[in-house]
Amino acid sequence: MIEVQETLAPDPMSDVFTASMWSAPKNEPILRSFINAVRLDAGMVPIVQATVLNPFNIKEFVASKRIVLDVRVRDEQERLYDIEVQSSNHSAFSNRVLEYWSDTFSSQMKSGMDYTALRPVMSIILTEFSIFPQLKNIHNVFQITAKENPEVLLTKDFQIHFVRLSEVHKGHLDKLANLCRDLQDWVNFFVYAAKKTEREMSSLTNNNPIIREAYEEMQRFYANPETREKARQRRQFIFDYNLGMNASKTEGKAEGKAEGKAEGEARTILRLLTRRFGGVSQSLEEKLYSISDIEQLDRLTDLVLDSQTLEEFEESLG
Repeated sequence: MIEVQETLAPDPMSDVFTASMWSAPKNEPILRSFINAVRLDAGMVPIVQATVLNPFNIKEFVASKRIVLDVRVRDEQERLYDIEVQSSNHSAFSNRVLEYWSDTFSSQMKSGMDYTALRPVMSIILTEFSIFPQLKNIHNVFQITAKENPEVLLTKDFQIHFVRLSEVHKGHLDKLANLCRDLQDWVNFFVYAAKKTEREMSSLTNNNPIIREAYEEMQRFYANPETREKARQRRQFIFDYNLGMNASKTEGKAEGKAEGKAEGEARTILRLLTRRFGGVSQSLEEKLYSISDIEQLDRLTDLVLDSQTLEEFEESLG
């Protein structure tokens, strides 16, 4: 394992920190403020209550697991939200976001339940990496519309919101003016809370008491040796994981030039599976080598990254 040498600095975009902050019952006003900032920027009315459905327990959290620390929330009208922060991208990211939305939506279904009882689901994703470069705004809302008449919605129950912090990181500060004031404050918090001193942040935090509370939560989180160590372990795991995945892909693609593209892709998948899960059966190996469809093999490469167990990968493979 390659150690990240620099001292761990407070990072408001750490998924361990955000899951811990938003899950704490005492921080319901902070969570509600963030959701309302996104809603208000999209021209929607604010909510009055935010209940976390999957509370995060940092004492039980194992940093060396490839999981997404999303926060699922229900408001006073039973509408659902799936919130996550992401610092790194991969080729199946959009598909995974869609899968998390659909899982949140379908989780409402109970035996004998009428479909009309299903409540809307809004996914909110904060991204530090560049995504959808053709879009101009920091906050973008995706819905399902008719191709010929975009003003016609398939359903009002589907919304995915991307808040692209990369636009601010790239210096496009003028785009902040297009956001409502509350979302401006939250974007500034996530971008600058780790970069500026407390005095430099004071103009923002003093003007917005909720942002001040979030900033203080971040300071307490990283001042605590136990929680700071969990964040360090998480960061180290993601660093090693991405390094290993990239190395395996590079090795497999290099070998693929000599062995044929399909066989090389299959070898890449096998390397990734071995690195992640410790080995594969001969029958699975034969099944992968029998696939000649390059697009299918590309999808399977991404599936390795998203599968939590070897069994889950094999079930998806069919």
